[in-house]
Amino acid sequence: MTAAPLADAPTAPEADGVLVPVEVHFDDLDALGLLHNARYPLLVERAWGAHWAGLGHTYAGDWHAAGDACNAVKEFRITYELPVTRTGKYVVHLWLERLGRTGLTYGFRLCSADGIATHARGHRVLVRLDPDTMRPAPWTEEFRDAARPLLRA
Repeated sequence: MTAAPLADAPTAPEADGVLVPVEVHFDDLDALGLLHNARYPLLVERAWGAHWAGLGHTYAGDWHAAGDACNAVKEFRITYELPVTRTGKYVVHLWLERLGRTGLTYGFRLCSADGIATHARGHRVLVRLDPDTMRPAPWTEEFRDAARPLLRA
């Protein structure tokens, strides 16, 4: 998965952020043929993981080597708007609402493949952690530089 600048999406309704392709598989659907509610956050997480991995920020089992990828979720909120009723290609629209010293808030929408119809939206708050103390730690300047283009105006 690679992130596409939102400007490349046809008539995208929101101008900030990136669109990251995701795929819904048959086993993601529940007994009614709808995307299971627990799969929405998973698709968002996979999209963010793909986006940051493309910028060199990954976690491979070592908190010290992870750098800015050593973080934890403080809050997650999601609103389901339009059921996903089919397998196939979709996109997750990602942006940053706030980039603080040790935390950030990102927004997301799970969208149709063209980025127009919104199936779910929400936000998640992350806190960067010191790997020794597991207490909040500042984001590196490298990470902040990579994150700034995603900030909403």
